[in-house]
Amino acid sequence: MTSRLEALNRDQLNEPQKEVYDDITGGIRGSIQGPFNAWLRSPPLANAAQKLGEFCRFNTSLGIRLSEIAILVTARKYKSQVEWYLHAQIAMEAGHGQATIDALLAGDRPDFGAVDGADVEKENMVLDYASELVANGRISDDMHARALAVFGEQGLVELVGVIGYYHLVSLTLNAFNVPLPDGVEKPFAE
Repeated sequence: MTSRLEALNRDQLNEPQKEVYDDITGGIRGSIQGPFNAWLRSPPLANAAQKLGEFCRFNTSLGIRLSEIAILVTARKYKSQVEWYLHAQIAMEAGHGQATIDALLAGDRPDFGAVDGADVEKENMVLDYASELVANGRISDDMHARALAVFGEQGLVELVGVIGYYHLVSLTLNAFNVPLPDGVEKPFAE
């Protein structure tokens, strides 16, 4: 797969692009990867998206371990190769085992309790909620009530924010054929 957009380096950027580039590379991410090369073509979009992404990835009340389940469910929905590749690694660093990653990739229910530190109720709820939302584009009253009881209003709104943001990421990566690093096997058959 060939990227539909040339990789930009800082020397090629105009001033508004450089400001966003510097915010991204000088922040917690440290580099331009994933959708950011595409988004730099629109500095206002890139700036807004990177700020939302920083919150969704690093600062929700859910924590990274729960967020990564929602992100991987979303990546699987769109068969977003790069999104899956990057976030499977992050999920492992957050404490998910390879068996969990493999089950999510296959669309199966992982045994979240098989890994130390798991909050099985919350992890299953994130999986169920994210799966229903990405499959149907909406949530049943029963699912809403159950998730609200587990996460509260703030946590539930943040979960929807994570899922929504990673829809944008997955679609951007797929629309512009953002390639996997050389030598990396595609997680999804095409």
